[in-house]
Amino acid sequence: MDKTKTTRNTAAKTAVLEILTQSKIALSHTEIQKQTNDLCDRVTIYRILDRLVNDDIIHKIVNLDGTVKYAKCHHHAQRVHIHNHAHFSCEKCLEITCLENVKPSYIIPHNYKVNEINFTLSGLCPNCLNSNN
Repeated sequence: MDKTKTTRNTAAKTAVLEILTQSKIALSHTEIQKQTNDLCDRVTIYRILDRLVNDDIIHKIVNLDGTVKYAKCHHHAQRVHIHNHAHFSCEKCLEITCLENVKPSYIIPHNYKVNEINFTLSGLCPNCLNSNN
């Protein structure tokens, strides 16, 4: 591989990861691309996001309207990565927030095996709730 391309991809990956690390909310591909200031094209960003998802560094959340958003994964004290936490989708501002301390629960028939949970609560976030008063 061309060394220039490798350097550019590494810089782009670092930039995407930094954007997601700094964000308190989940971001869409478009939102991430806007923040990279044209460091790389949209296809490169998709590749970086796929690689980061596969490496358990970030995770995908599907918004109520079907938009895919990405958030940085949090590793707990035991360095165990937990994807199976709840997310909150605000119906007014459309922001998605990871709710790390909310563990979803469910009852499923014994002949099913769950590998991943996509548990999203919707309503009004604290900012939108407070702005209604």
